[in-house]
Amino acid sequence: MTPQDLKAALGSGLLSFPVTAFDANGAFTREPYQAHVEWLSGYNAATLFAAGGTGEFFSLAPREIPEIVTAAKEAAGNTPIVSGCGYGTEIAIEIARSVERAGGDGILLLPHYLIDAPQEGLFAHIKAVCDAIGIGVMVYNRDNSILEADTLARLCDACPNLVGFKDGSGDIGKVRQITAKMGDRLTYLGGMPTAELFAEAYLGAGFTTYSSAVFNFVPALAQEFYKALRGGDIARCTAILNDFFYPFMAIRNRQKGYAVSAIKAGVRLRGFKAGGVRSPLTDLTGEEEAMMSRLMDQVDANSVEA
Repeated sequence: MTPQDLKAALGSGLLSFPVTAFDANGAFTREPYQAHVEWLSGYNAATLFAAGGTGEFFSLAPREIPEIVTAAKEAAGNTPIVSGCGYGTEIAIEIARSVERAGGDGILLLPHYLIDAPQEGLFAHIKAVCDAIGIGVMVYNRDNSILEADTLARLCDACPNLVGFKDGSGDIGKVRQITAKMGDRLTYLGGMPTAELFAEAYLGAGFTTYSSAVFNFVPALAQEFYKALRGGDIARCTAILNDFFYPFMAIRNRQKGYAVSAIKAGVRLRGFKAGGVRSPLTDLTGEEEAMMSRLMDQVDANSVEA
């Protein structure tokens, strides 16, 4: 898949980040992971992101990532697979090259580790990673890696394989400036935690798609919300927000890190052996997992297929 093929795929529909399955000792388990990815690929995600944020990229050793990418590629059929990538420049380059060797279709470059950096430093970091590989690259605008519109324009000029911009900052004014300046040079992805809560605002800012974490365990509902959003059915979007997403948000907000932990609980409740999260995250309590179970039962009762 060329970078331009990936750009088109990213913009063609809903995206999602499969959780990474671990056994009781915290080691990656290939078969349960592949079973889950195969199930998700049947719900027409435009692209799946292996070892992404919801896949606990931050808890993985770089050496684990190519195995996870290979496993996803084997299980996903024709669905493109993009891998998480990050940390400092040299580590990010190593990860990006390993993903390319493993057959990944692209990378999502997450914020660099720990420190803030000036725009010139962000430019040099992103360009070095783009230059190191031939596959497509998306940048994740979040936390300590916030790109100004002029910096992103320079990167687009310098890096033909930079094809996507994902925003997790929530700064609608800034991202609207970016979409206005860059036009169709990039595909724009909404990337706030539980992106559906912000999807209407991002659609107005020129973003055509987003990554859905809940797609991991309620893929049909996630697709229904996406189609209602793109079709302008705001009444249906509002109903789904009230019936599912706001109650889910209440569970997610009970503890730091639950934006990942609650998703993994949902996958386990759906019958997949996803295991627990790695530290420094913590799993939901028994009470909280029961709350998730009741919410999922309500979804299942109100839909033909969950």
